[in-house]
Amino acid sequence: MVIHNLETQNSVLNQFIAEIRDVAIQKDAMRFRKNIERIGEVLGYELSKTLIYSDKEVHTPLGIKQISTPQNDLVLCAILRAGLPLHQGLLNYFDQAENAFISAYREHKENSDDFDVIVSYLASPSIENKTLVLVDPMLATGKTLENTLNALKNHGIPKQIHIVSVIGSNQGVEYIKNIFPENTHLWIAAIDEELNSKGYIIPGLGDSGDLSYGAKL
Repeated sequence: MVIHNLETQNSVLNQFIAEIRDVAIQKDAMRFRKNIERIGEVLGYELSKTLIYSDKEVHTPLGIKQISTPQNDLVLCAILRAGLPLHQGLLNYFDQAENAFISAYREHKENSDDFDVIVSYLASPSIENKTLVLVDPMLATGKTLENTLNALKNHGIPKQIHIVSVIGSNQGVEYIKNIFPENTHLWIAAIDEELNSKGYIIPGLGDSGDLSYGAKL
């Protein structure tokens, strides 16, 4: 797996990450969603540098210009519900991409810290020989991405896989390195050191879905 950890270089991305981690700023759900969307745009821009380009002839009012434009058939797959703002940021840049949506949630066993990741909904176009972009803001244990990959197998074999995340754990990154093909690219804004006993990233930022859309039962 090729890991692109954007926190290794200072950029405006630092400001967006600082704000989504800040417990005071997190109280503004609209601002939290917007910052996640902005992060998606930054990660999408970096991802775009690795796509396949070809020259296109563009007619302006005064002449003709050759411009290199991306040619990849993209499918953006958002993991609901937390992945929606990040997905929107990518869609702002890849507006011609096809889209897939999958619901994955943690089911805890008898109120213990142990849990399974349950996939209960999937809507996806064919991903056969296309560029699949998996959109999951929090890469904690890596089990959600593993189950998502398994759920998509009936929809074809992509020619390339990209994973876009906001914050991950070292453990989660190491886990998916053994699950995904070697030529998979991970685009991530920050990687934290550890998980707690409940599988949440420390220091992380909390539950991204709840911060975006409100607490759930």
